[in-house]
Amino acid sequence: MQRTIIITGASDGIGAEIARQMAQAGTSSVALVLAARNQDALAKVAQQCQAHGATTLVVPTDVSVEAQCRALVDAAAGRFGRIDALINNAGVSAQALFSDVSAADLGWYERLMRINLWGSVWCTHAALPHLRASRGSIVAVSSLAGLIGVPGRTAYSASKFAMTGFFEALRAELKPAGVSVTTAFPGVVLTRIRAHGWNAAGTQAGSSGLREDDAMSVAECARQIIRGLELRQREVVMTRKGRLGRFLKLVLPAAVERMALAALKDEVKPQ
Repeated sequence: MQRTIIITGASDGIGAEIARQMAQAGTSSVALVLAARNQDALAKVAQQCQAHGATTLVVPTDVSVEAQCRALVDAAAGRFGRIDALINNAGVSAQALFSDVSAADLGWYERLMRINLWGSVWCTHAALPHLRASRGSIVAVSSLAGLIGVPGRTAYSASKFAMTGFFEALRAELKPAGVSVTTAFPGVVLTRIRAHGWNAAGTQAGSSGLREDDAMSVAECARQIIRGLELRQREVVMTRKGRLGRFLKLVLPAAVERMALAALKDEVKPQ
């Protein structure tokens, strides 16, 4: 039986790599519904997946628009008749000290929340009847910044903490229905999302404010997310430092704050 899997943010980075790896592993047994704003980039990813035998459907989608999230799910269900998994991967990064954000620019905090949180909420709500019918799976790609507040990431951490809480509550709600909910917590991953993230003015930053000495590869990040999906794991905390930080936050919170500050490049540390 062919599984239908929706992947948002599938035009680049983690989402595109998840699609490619699933195509390689599933061949003709998987139908991949690829969603993002960039239709040309989606088409290239679709071709790569088709080369491995996967069936694909490209649905250009801006997840910050509720109607487009619902249209995405309708397109997937209309084409394949079922939905077995939804991977909420679409998101945008941001780096700015809160004190550097002017009152006139503060509106981008809300725009970021619409993408990182509400896009996942809207897609999940639309897909839920289909996932209940298939006893399927939901994946939410959060971040270590959704477990530990990161300085210079107030907006981003807020959106990812919100994702973490939403999907943790939803996991408990859906357990009786046999629908699994996996929340993934990547650390620093070598993708372009960092450079494409927003700065204090809500425009493209062009660079990351985080140290990237031990950044994880996109391929490894995607592999861990797929494994979490297939094993129907509750959480995937991807690095030893992340697992340590989550534990220390309970017993030595000040030490975790120092770790978070140490992760920033010197030029963006608060003075």
